[in-house]
Amino acid sequence: MIEHGNTLISTEIFDRHFVCNLDACKGACCVEGDNGAPLDEHELGLIEQDIEAIKPFMSEDGLALLKAHNFFERDEDGDLVTTCLPTGECVFATYDQNRVLGCGIENAFKAGKTTFKKPISCHLYPIRINKVGTYDALNYHKWEICKAA
Repeated sequence: MIEHGNTLISTEIFDRHFVCNLDACKGACCVEGDNGAPLDEHELGLIEQDIEAIKPFMSEDGLALLKAHNFFERDEDGDLVTTCLPTGECVFATYDQNRVLGCGIENAFKAGKTTFKKPISCHLYPIRINKVGTYDALNYHKWEICKAA
């Protein structure tokens, strides 16, 4: 572990040479797991201010879920996460013509409709940020779905 200011960084982050292989995993991290993508408190406002611009880039199922609920919820630990469909997909997940999952938030950003690219937890994955006392701990998350990376 390396300490830098209020951040603890796992040395495993430097040892791993991770490159996402979407052709192999098809974006499984957007659908697998116990909860949606972790969100920071400040990201709620960024998504909320852009939600109307993001909606055209969401799936019909995602839009229906958004209408019935919110785009975020608290998990069993009280952490903020994106809401998920009953089938597991993140509310913002969209499939392309090859059935590879993408992100409606990121697609809206790429189209120049928003200034927020996507949640930091998605952007940095497989690096996860956790609070440890007063520190932010950056750890490498090992997951079977990323085996091909």
